[in-house]
Amino acid sequence: MRFRVEHWGGVAVLPVMAAPAEYGGHLSARIAPLMTGIGPVEAAVALTRVLAELGGAGRLPDLVVSLGSCGSPTLEHAAVYQALSVAYRDMDASPLGFAKGVTPLSDLPAVLPLPTPIPGVPTATLSTGADVVSGPAYAAIDADMVDMETWALVRAAMTFDVPLIALRGVSDGRAELKALEDWTSTLHHVDENLAVALDRLKAVLDARGLDALSPARALETAR
Repeated sequence: MRFRVEHWGGVAVLPVMAAPAEYGGHLSARIAPLMTGIGPVEAAVALTRVLAELGGAGRLPDLVVSLGSCGSPTLEHAAVYQALSVAYRDMDASPLGFAKGVTPLSDLPAVLPLPTPIPGVPTATLSTGADVVSGPAYAAIDADMVDMETWALVRAAMTFDVPLIALRGVSDGRAELKALEDWTSTLHHVDENLAVALDRLKAVLDARGLDALSPARALETAR
């Protein structure tokens, strides 16, 4: 599916999602997102390629909006949250003396703050990794929710000095995952709730433009 850059309040917005299964009727009535594929590698490759192409054509977006599902054992099922921050749980160079989550020889902290400009949409912390988290594995993660793409998308967007907002709907986490249906069975509710959050974001951008992200130009702060 070909993606479409939206223009809300003078802001060029690139919507990004990982999997077609998360893209239901409510979102499809509003956006045509870039589909990256699942996992941090696919996400980083796809978004970097598209931002490079758009930048080369002089059409770099002002904002990337990442939408999708997440897991959480504590947050409300099917509810949508703005990611207040994101950590990279796969990175562990602690045997070399680096704190867990810190990329060696970089200036990046273990946790990157993200803009949360949407009134009425709650915030939560997020952890990204290449593994599907289930059951007891949540106990080792210091975040409210988990996904497989956001850190990689943020890093790609940072390379082009483009801020990113992450909206995540809780699809699973209360019970241990045993089949694909344990993830997909909630996605129609997540799709509907993501669409509501997206409408609120559009209203904020229509009213305030990129000023809605201030003072949380968090990616600039993180550098």
